[in-house]
Amino acid sequence: SSMAELRVCSLLVTGANRGIGLGLVQHFLKMPNPPQWIFAGCRDPKGQRAQELQNLASKHPNLIIVPLEVANPTSIKAAAARVEEHLGGSGLNLLINNAGIAKINLLENETLEDMTEIYTTNTVGPLLMGQAFLPLLKKAAQGNPASGLSCSKAAIVNMSSIGGSIACPFGWELMQVTSYRCSKAALNMLTRCQSLAYREHGIFCVALHPGWVQTDMGSSAGHTPPVTVDDSVKGMLNVLSSLSEKDTGTFLDWEGKVVAW
Repeated sequence: SSMAELRVCSLLVTGANRGIGLGLVQHFLKMPNPPQWIFAGCRDPKGQRAQELQNLASKHPNLIIVPLEVANPTSIKAAAARVEEHLGGSGLNLLINNAGIAKINLLENETLEDMTEIYTTNTVGPLLMGQAFLPLLKKAAQGNPASGLSCSKAAIVNMSSIGGSIACPFGWELMQVTSYRCSKAALNMLTRCQSLAYREHGIFCVALHPGWVQTDMGSSAGHTPPVTVDDSVKGMLNVLSSLSEKDTGTFLDWEGKVVAW
């Protein structure tokens, strides 16, 4: 099955200025039938770290950079209003909650502040995003005559991590990152809750492990991860295009394999 099967008119990616978020934006722009609207959320659209995103936006009129700090409810509401304005009456097909943070720490050094900051961005952010964009996702689902649930109709994709798997404590020797692991385990539960609550509205939900990817975050423990951004993104888009109603609320990796909770 080829990537072109994932046909969406509109999507929003958070944390889109680098790493996996930027990779997703680049791939959607390159599709044979690119989306009419790609909304790229990032904290500082005018800053140095968003330079590549700015360059893309200057070449592609369907790419809209949206200022968005997912730890800030006011910022989320403002972003939802901007997106709604651009969509002019149509819905949002795909919400990809990709923004995430981690701090390399041993368990003994974890603090209230770090745990709270990481949980706020990685878990509460996707919760609030789902709430704020629910009306637009519902609209997309209602406007699509296809039965069942799918990522081409209306979907929330939460970028999780095998680091959040309780059954499989991957990489503990390399990185304890307890606060990050806890935030991703909680994100997995949030995904399941969203899938249960939003199913009646025709909205599909899934948690994805992108692989251990060569990004700033992936490399932060001083090891070179095995997976390139390009391969991870291609894999994930391929997986998303193949998912159907039975897969809502699951936890899968970039190759489509089920990851243990």
